[in-house]
Amino acid sequence: MTIWAVANQKGGVGKTTTVASLGSLLALQGKPTLIVDMDPHGSLTTYFGQDPDTISSSIYTIFQKIDRSPNSAIFSALNKTDYDNLYILPASTAMATLDRQLGAQSGKGLIINKTLKHLGNRFSNIIIDCPPMLGILMINALAACDQLLIPVQTEFLALKGLEHMLHTLGMINHSRKQGLPFLIMPTMFDPTIRSSLESLRMLHDKYQDGVWNGVIPVDNQFRDVSKLGIPLPVMNQYAPGALAYSALLQHLQHTINDLHKLPHV
Repeated sequence: MTIWAVANQKGGVGKTTTVASLGSLLALQGKPTLIVDMDPHGSLTTYFGQDPDTISSSIYTIFQKIDRSPNSAIFSALNKTDYDNLYILPASTAMATLDRQLGAQSGKGLIINKTLKHLGNRFSNIIIDCPPMLGILMINALAACDQLLIPVQTEFLALKGLEHMLHTLGMINHSRKQGLPFLIMPTMFDPTIRSSLESLRMLHDKYQDGVWNGVIPVDNQFRDVSKLGIPLPVMNQYAPGALAYSALLQHLQHTINDLHKLPHV
């Protein structure tokens, strides 16, 4: 089982699109795949046809009941999507209250890690959509994953957000036995815009091997399919964005056995 977390402390960089695209590509390969929505905004949950404002069982349920009845909490929240081999643990807006509710309770940073271990025999791949802020939800996601994927929009303000994310990763690594491998993914790349080209160059100059050699291009079809709740690789596997995510997945699958060789903070 391989677990990726997709995170950046800047919103609008393509986190949910990344999870939906990679998850659907893995499912199309016939691999049982779980996507996990750790963001109280519930964009991934909404994408796959559920309402985070009214959903009855979710990640929030797991946090509330994991100590009393873990199997009941987990399997009541687990939902199959409309696509073969693709399942989701959805979010609810109530998750926004978890930091206040849990406070400094010990062991609460490992709840998702424990949850996914319960599901390890069912899924070969798990992808976590993280919230854009540091708190108990992001800590849980980073504690549970094998590799962190950081989507970074190729524009200058997004590069500053990347610095915050890497600083957070550095703090998280103090509590891990070993550093968490990460990969920076340039997103929303437009080769016709000078600032996009310059931002991509700056990413490679500063972070070198920490940056994926490909890019996720600007593709208006991402917006169209999100309204329909259909991942782009399912709707049009030959769309520029779908082909880019396919190339990214090939890279991830090629390197997954060598994660220790990837850059660490």
